[in-house]
Amino acid sequence: MKFTDYQTDGFYDELFEKAGVPHEAAKPLIAKIESLPPGDLHRRQQAAEAAFLQMGVTFTVYGSDEGTEKIFPFDIVPRVIEPGDWLQIERGLKQRIEALNLFINDVYHDQNIIKDGIIPGELLNSADSFRPQCVGLTPQRDIWIHVTGTDLVRDQAGKLMVLEDNLRCPSGVSYVLQNREVLKRTFPNVFQSMHVQPVYDYPNRLLAALQYLAPRGVAEPTVVVLTPGMYNSAYFEHAYLAQQMGVELVEGSDLVIQDGFVKMRTTKGFQRVDVIYRRIDDDFIDPKVFREDSCLGVPGLMDVYRRGNVALANAPGTGIADDKAVYAYVPQIIKYYLNQDMILPNVETYLCSEPNQLDFVLKNLDKLVVKAVNLSGGYGMLIGPHSTKKEQTEFAAQIRECPRNFIAQPTLGLSRAPTIVGDDFEGRHVDLRPYILYGEDIFVMPGGLTRVALRKGSLVVNSSQGGGSKDTWVVAPSDGRAEQSQGASSQSQTQSQTQKTNSKSQTQGAKDA
Repeated sequence: MKFTDYQTDGFYDELFEKAGVPHEAAKPLIAKIESLPPGDLHRRQQAAEAAFLQMGVTFTVYGSDEGTEKIFPFDIVPRVIEPGDWLQIERGLKQRIEALNLFINDVYHDQNIIKDGIIPGELLNSADSFRPQCVGLTPQRDIWIHVTGTDLVRDQAGKLMVLEDNLRCPSGVSYVLQNREVLKRTFPNVFQSMHVQPVYDYPNRLLAALQYLAPRGVAEPTVVVLTPGMYNSAYFEHAYLAQQMGVELVEGSDLVIQDGFVKMRTTKGFQRVDVIYRRIDDDFIDPKVFREDSCLGVPGLMDVYRRGNVALANAPGTGIADDKAVYAYVPQIIKYYLNQDMILPNVETYLCSEPNQLDFVLKNLDKLVVKAVNLSGGYGMLIGPHSTKKEQTEFAAQIRECPRNFIAQPTLGLSRAPTIVGDDFEGRHVDLRPYILYGEDIFVMPGGLTRVALRKGSLVVNSSQGGGSKDTWVVAPSDGRAEQSQGASSQSQTQSQTQKTNSKSQTQGAKDA
C-alpha cells in the first residue's frame, strides 16, 4: 500500500504537510509502510486485531443491539507528534491543571474568584456537578485533581486547542498502553530510529502519585482501585491498571469502615486501606452522603475522608471544573490564579445561559456544535451541519427550557490522519486525550489516546459512537529516549512492584484482570 493517491482535502493532516509530502518527523514511518511487501500491512492489521481479541481489550456499549462487549477498534497507522508541538501541549496542560486545582480549592472554601467578580456566582450555584457536601473539605496534599484526561483538537490551520476537560473519572489510558504494546510488535525497528517517547511507565507513575497522597505518618500505604464492577463500561481498564500497579481491585462490598478507618476484607482478616483510586462517580461513593440508593460505594467513606484517614483520587467535587459552562471561563481562571496567559487556547464557546449568546445560538443551530454541559461520550450533542431540521427544532426546545444546560461551539474542521480503509488510505478526523498525573509534581504522559472517527466525514470520535483509536508517537529530540530501548526495564519494574504488593495481602473476591 502506498500513499501516492492520499489526499489531505484541505484539512490539517497529522502525517502529511500536503499530498505526497510527509511532515519531517513522520518520514521514517511513511517510508517503512511504503516499503512493505504487498498485503503485509493488512496482515499486520489483522494480527493487531487478533492480539486485542486475545488480550480481551474491550469496552461496553450500553443499549447496543449487537451486544455489550466490544473489541476496541484500532488502526495500526500511528499518529506522529513533533517535539515542538509536544512541548506546547505539555506546558499548556501543566498550566491548566495547576490553575484548575486552585480553582476547585477556592470554590469549596473562600470563593474569592466569585467575590472578585471573575466568574458569576450563579454559574456555580446552578451547576449539577457542584457538591455542597464538599464545602470546607481539604484533600490530602491540597490536591483535588490527581488524574486528568484533557481532550485536544487541531483546527483546519493546525492550531492546537483544548476541547474539554475530564477531571472526574477519565478513562482510556489502558488503551494507550495496549496500543503501544501492539504497535511495538507491528513496527519493531522504527520506534528507535524515530526516538518515540515511552509510555510504559505510566502505571508506576500513577502508583507513585497515589502513594504520595497517603495520610501523614503512613510509610507504606495500601492502595486499591475501587470499581463499580464488571458491568461498567471501563471495567477492563480498572482491572488492567490494578494489575499493572500491583494493587487490589475492589468493589464497595469489599470495603468496610472500622474505628474511623477504611478496611479491606482479606483472607487474613481486615487490612487498612490508605488510598483509594476510585472509578465510581461522586453520587455513588457513599450512600450516607450522596445517593441513598447506591449499592456501589462504602457507607461512611466520606466521614473517614473528612478526618484525613484515607485519600480519594480524584477528590469528590472535582466535576465542577469540567462542567462545560465553567470551561468557557478557564482563560480567566488561569489569569486569576497564575497571572499567566493561556498556553493552550480554548475553542470559542457560547454560553446559552447568556441572553445575547443564546439568541445567536438559536439562530445558528445549523452551523454550530451544541453540547449538554454535564454529558460525555458523544451523548446530548447536536452537530449542526450534519443535523436535520427536526433535530434542530427539538434541540432548540431543550435549550429554551433550560439554557444553563447547554453550550455551543463552532464546527471545527478537525485535523485528520491516514487510516486503512479497504485497500487504501483515507483521511479520518482525530482528537487527542493526553493523561496528566498530579502527585509530587505534575506529569504529562508523552502521547495519549488518539481517537479516530472511523465513519467517513464524521466528527464524533467517541468509542460509544463508532470511533476507534491509534497509537500516538511523540517524537523526542535526537538525544531522547526511544520506546524500544526501555521495554525490558518496564516489564521487570512492573513485575517487581506486583510481587511486592501481592505479598502483603490477598483480597477475598478481588477482581483479577
